[in-house]
Amino acid sequence: QVQPVESGGGLVQAGGSLRLSCAASGRTFSSYAMAWFRQAPGKEREFVAAITWNGGTRRYADSVKGRFTISRDNAKNTVYLQMNSLKPEDTAVYYCAARATMALYIHRTDYNVWGQGTQVTVSS
Repeated sequence: QVQPVESGGGLVQAGGSLRLSCAASGRTFSSYAMAWFRQAPGKEREFVAAITWNGGTRRYADSVKGRFTISRDNAKNTVYLQMNSLKPEDTAVYYCAARATMALYIHRTDYNVWGQGTQVTVSS
């Protein structure tokens, strides 16, 4: 089983960019669908983006389409989230999630492996 560890969060001004990374230990990373979720204070954890085991299919939440890009490098056991044109409403803790599957899922309950999260704060 993989164990994801997120990095790359921080403080950025509105309109800026950040790239989050999720490094996953384990030799079976390429068998996992990977996803990013986020949770703002007082709100439920919500789907951001997901990618299949081979990167062939990607899905995005409507709120981030055209601004965020999910990608993966199976040789490095890493998935990325490039975030551009950031808005204050993107402020949240961002979590990396994994599931051993060839399919793609976008619901929080479909993922059974989670990282600890990384804070992203966008100032106005």
